Amino acid sequence: MHETRPLRILLTGATGLVGQGVARACLASPQVARTAALVRSQAGLDARIEQIVLADFQQARNVSPQLAGFDACFYCAGAPPVGTAEDEYQKVTLDATLAVAAAWAEANPDGRFLYVSGAHANPHSRIMPLRIKGETEAALAQLAVRTVMLRPAGVRPVAGTGTRHAALKPLYRFGGPLMAAAGRVLPSLVTSNEAIGRAMIVLATMPDPPAVLECAQINRLGSASAD
Repeated sequence: MHETRPLRILLTGATGLVGQGVARACLASPQVARTAALVRSQAGLDARIEQIVLADFQQARNVSPQLAGFDACFYCAGAPPVGTAEDEYQKVTLDATLAVAAAWAEANPDGRFLYVSGAHANPHSRIMPLRIKGETEAALAQLAVRTVMLRPAGVRPVAGTGTRHAALKPLYRFGGPLMAAAGRVLPSLVTSNEAIGRAMIVLATMPDPPAVLECAQINRLGSASAD
């Protein structure tokens, strides 16, 4: 760690595949003093996580006072790339993210915004999810606050976490052991959702964090912080 001041974290996507692991990492870290979740409706989260309810993330400025007082935003919300129409994917991945990011940056001008993107995100990609993720990254980089883009490839849920999306549940139920083995052999291809959270905590304390982290770098930071 690079500083000892306890962190105050705002988390989005706390009930999703990535966000569940990030929430666990925040609650387990002595570096994190406060964890709050921006949610669309009251969720069954750990009682230690405060909940800020906002039905429409695109109206984030309506709750600006509640978004203030944080050191970092860990943005893990998003739509699944499989089975989501392009207009809905853009609304959730690009439009809602930018609305929250802009409101959060105004409320926390000295804070950091950490965004969970995806491997090969590129605004010029012909593949819709990669293009929209890339467009989101490019827009976030223009914020007045420091931004960090995390690009995991395969994300493995740790025990007690998982996906809520029916189309993806078989992948994680039956492919979980294979993903774990692949992650040990090829850390550039698979990381765990909790390792993403541990890496984000480290990045939130770095004096000069990198602008972009690929999967292998996420694993290195996440593993180092667990030692």
